Amino acid sequence: MILGQSLATWRAQYPLLDELIALRETSWFNPAVAPAAQALADVGLSAADVADASARLERFAPYLAQVFPETAGGIIESDILALTQMQAELQQRHELSGEIGALWLKRDSHLPISGSIKARGGIYEVLKHAEDLALAAGLLSLDDDYACLDSDEMRAFFAGYQVAVGSTGNLGLSIGIISARLGFKATVHMSADARQWKKDRLRGHGVTVVEYASDYSVAVAEGRRQAEADPRCHFVDDENSTHLFVGYAVAGERLRQQLAAANVTVDAEHPLFVYLPCGVGGGPGGVAFGLKLAFGDAVHCLFAEPTHSPCMLLGVHTGRHDELAVQDFGIDNRTAADGLAVGRPSGFVGRAMQRLIDGYYTVSDEELFRNLALLEQSEGQRLEPSALAGMPGPLRVLGEQQGYRERMGLTPARLARATHLVWATGGSMVPQAEMDGYLARGRQLLGE
Repeated sequence: MILGQSLATWRAQYPLLDELIALRETSWFNPAVAPAAQALADVGLSAADVADASARLERFAPYLAQVFPETAGGIIESDILALTQMQAELQQRHELSGEIGALWLKRDSHLPISGSIKARGGIYEVLKHAEDLALAAGLLSLDDDYACLDSDEMRAFFAGYQVAVGSTGNLGLSIGIISARLGFKATVHMSADARQWKKDRLRGHGVTVVEYASDYSVAVAEGRRQAEADPRCHFVDDENSTHLFVGYAVAGERLRQQLAAANVTVDAEHPLFVYLPCGVGGGPGGVAFGLKLAFGDAVHCLFAEPTHSPCMLLGVHTGRHDELAVQDFGIDNRTAADGLAVGRPSGFVGRAMQRLIDGYYTVSDEELFRNLALLEQSEGQRLEPSALAGMPGPLRVLGEQQGYRERMGLTPARLARATHLVWATGGSMVPQAEMDGYLARGRQLLGE
């Protein structure tokens, strides 16, 4: 029994479950999607909250520039890249005819400090916590040059506090690296699917790594339980944190400026489609919130998940959100896309964003590896498997048969003027030997 109902009852009520349980690639376009002017109120946060986060990151820029010179003046940001060759390859391989717009890549895979989308929200939350502590202790004022945080005195102060997080890998890297640099005692609780090199890198930064034989949900639950027993320990809650969420959301306004600088128009006649790989949902949810604030109804956001870990699709489609886990339906949550290996979604994100996300789709590990190799071959870009979940997105939109395009007024003429943006979530820090293995597997699959 699953929440008091038999599996047969669930399957009769939600036929899409048959596709998910069979691990088939599938797409679901959200019939409840609503105009941004109405649905943004569901989130419980506002543009002012995102502006506050952006201002805080500006205050920390002198500190980040000093301790992480690889940042651009202390700003944690990634560029965008037109994927003209990859687009041509996809059109040829999938026999697409006609105008489909333009394909771009948002390279959060190359964000400084920790090399993934998690550098946005994760680092932001730790910085906010550090600022709160230092302000309360009288060691910092809002008018100070925050480079003063790079001192033995401040590190000794932060050493009296702990920061902890549960992670499949990338969030742990972000939280651990920035926490240790500030001086906090940092602990990352990591699930069984986390890559060994991520654990090793964290330990190299002086971070305590606690390993679990179970999946992400268990690592988070145990980390939260231990943190609750220590009043001086701040637990970064990837499932429920609004601080993480607004840290991610800062990306929306920055992308608006980047597209404008690239002479890319986004409006009702020139729609923007953004494809976001989704694990527990915090990162893609926050980014999508920022995008809706920046572009309104001109942007269409879709979440992409592995066929073995479709937790957000399951939660939103059934309306039961974090009450359900994929394992309840016999789906094993085992995927090479370690950053997306999550069985139970964020209930906060699922509920807050359920009228703002246009669609959800699943992608097989084999397709992740094919696109990984194809992107390296066509554009010279190397990403980790999770980051390729967004790549099939344009094909899903153009091939949908659920009435979504008609309902949203996406005429062929508008689609011909569309911009399709794949959000690359990680990859630049992957060790060479591991990346070589990814590419070898992808090339083998391409040759089938």
